[in-house]
Amino acid sequence: MKKCPRCGQVYTDSDINFCLHDGELLAFMQAGESRPTGGSFPDDAPPTLTIDSPMVTNQAGWKSAPPPAVWQNPSPAGQNQPFNFSSVTASRDQTLPTISLILGIIACFMVCCAGGIWLGLPAAVLGYLGMRNVDNHPDRYSGRGLAIAGLVLGIVTFLASVVFLLFSAVS
Repeated sequence: MKKCPRCGQVYTDSDINFCLHDGELLAFMQAGESRPTGGSFPDDAPPTLTIDSPMVTNQAGWKSAPPPAVWQNPSPAGQNQPFNFSSVTASRDQTLPTISLILGIIACFMVCCAGGIWLGLPAAVLGYLGMRNVDNHPDRYSGRGLAIAGLVLGIVTFLASVVFLLFSAVS
């Protein structure tokens, strides 16, 4: 049996844990008692303990910023320099070699449809231009390997398309 400590309502159903009238937690009653014992169930967990404050750790090893009063502006003459761009470099351009390689690969699949003529020739030209850019301006351009691959694929597919068209015209 369970009894509500607030309103005194007694419940015999063991599945009910809260009073249906006021929502109070029901207390256990021994048979023959008029008052509930203890005010809680025997299987209740112990109360939760709270610690004063959590411990702050620095597991990542980050350096903490100095307090604002101690911090000095490292830039000369008080100029604001929020970012240090000296270590950032722009990437070199690989556009022509990449397009050359893509056109060469597509031309390989389209040899039988005369795609090697229409895509292989531009792939070879763009591959040559990309190689020339890398050779003349290596600080601005990169992708020599991509350009060589596009040039070779373009030439091979162009020649294969021409040979395919000649043999198909003869037969």
